Amino acid sequence: MSALPTIDDLEVAGRTVLVRADLNVPLSDGAVGDDFRIRAAVPTIAELRRRGARVVVCSHLGRPNGPDPAFSMRPVGSALAEIGGFPVVVAPDVGGPGATETVRQAGNSVVLLENTRFEPGETSNAPELADRLAAVADAFVLDAFGSAHRAHASTVGVAERLPSAAGTLLLAEVAAFNRIIEEPARPFVVLLGGAKISDKLGVVRKLLPRVDVMLIGGAMCFTLLSAEGYEVGDSLVEEDMVDEVAEVLASAEGSRIALPLDIVVGEGFAADTAHRIEPAGDLSSHGMGLDIGPETAERFAAIIAGADTIFWNGPMGVFEWEVFSAGTRRVAEAIGAARAYSVVGGGDSVAALRSMGLADSVSHLSTGGGAGLELIEKGSLPGLDALRGTHGS
Repeated sequence: MSALPTIDDLEVAGRTVLVRADLNVPLSDGAVGDDFRIRAAVPTIAELRRRGARVVVCSHLGRPNGPDPAFSMRPVGSALAEIGGFPVVVAPDVGGPGATETVRQAGNSVVLLENTRFEPGETSNAPELADRLAAVADAFVLDAFGSAHRAHASTVGVAERLPSAAGTLLLAEVAAFNRIIEEPARPFVVLLGGAKISDKLGVVRKLLPRVDVMLIGGAMCFTLLSAEGYEVGDSLVEEDMVDEVAEVLASAEGSRIALPLDIVVGEGFAADTAHRIEPAGDLSSHGMGLDIGPETAERFAAIIAGADTIFWNGPMGVFEWEVFSAGTRRVAEAIGAARAYSVVGGGDSVAALRSMGLADSVSHLSTGGGAGLELIEKGSLPGLDALRGTHGS
C-alpha cells in the first residue's frame, strides 16, 4: 500500500488550509456531551497553526435533513476553542458567501464551517459543493478517519481539487490498523460484539484466517449460536444470515471462533427486567440474552491475557444498563491489563472504556468504528485513495 502524503509534503505557511475533521459528537442541552473526537482533532489544527497556516475546519454533525439549528456547529466551535486554546469563529454557512467572508475576516482565529450535511450535495459528493469548499482554501488536510470511508464532497471531492495530505490523527489511525492487519504479533486475539453479525461478517471472513482466536459476544453471537443449532430463546437473531454464518463456522478456520458458554438472560428488554444466567446453548424459550455470562467473561479474559495483539470492536452486552455491563467491563479490564498491542474501535466499545476509566489503558483508541472495519475488510478507504491520487504542491 502506497504511503499517504503528510503535512510535511504541503507548503502551508501563509496559506489557508481546509481541514476535514471528525467533530461528529453527541450534544446534550445545546452543549457537547462527549469531547473525545474534538480532543483528537486538536493536534493537527494546532500543528498547522504552528507552521503559519490559516486554518478552516469542516465536519458533519448528526444526520440533519437540511439546515437545522439543532445540528449547528456552534456548540462544537465553543468546545473546540476551549480544548484547543485558540480562538474559533463559526461561519454561517458551509461554502457560501458567509464562509468566504468569515475566512477573509478571521485573522488569527480558526474558522469552523457550518455542518456539511446542511448541504444536500455533501453525501452525494456533488461537484458544485466540492468546488465551493475548495474555493475557501489553498490546500486540504483530511484528518477525519471516522468519515474517510465515505466518498463525500468534504472527504473525497475537495481532495480531488486541492493539494492534499493526511493529518496526524488519520496517519496514526491508519498505522494502528495496518499493524493489526499486516503483521500482528502472536497470539492475535480479536473480540467482536455489538448487535448484528451482518455488519461484521466481512471482517470476520477477512480476519479469521489470520487470528489465533476470535471471541464473539454481544447480540451478534445469537445468530452464530442459532447457526450451530442451539436454542437462543427470544434473543436477537438475523435469520437471513444463519446459512451464511453456518458456512463460516464449518470452514477450515471456523474452529478459531469462540462463542459464549453462558448468557445473562433478561425477561424483557429493559434496564430493570428480571434476569438470570443460563447455558448459552439452551436458553429458555422466554427471555433474551443481554450480556455474556460470568463463566464466558472469565474465559474470554484468560484468552485476552495471553495475547500479544488485540483488536476489539463491539460491547459484550447492553453495557449502558448496569446489570448487563459486567461482561463488557470484564473484557475491558482484561484488555487494559494485557501486555498486548491493543486497538479498540467502534463508538460503543470506546464509550465503554471511557465510562469505566480505562481509555488510557489501551494502545490505540480509534475515532472510527465503521471506517476501521472497512479498512480491515477492503484494505483502503475512499478518503485514503483520494489522498494518494491528489498529492501535489
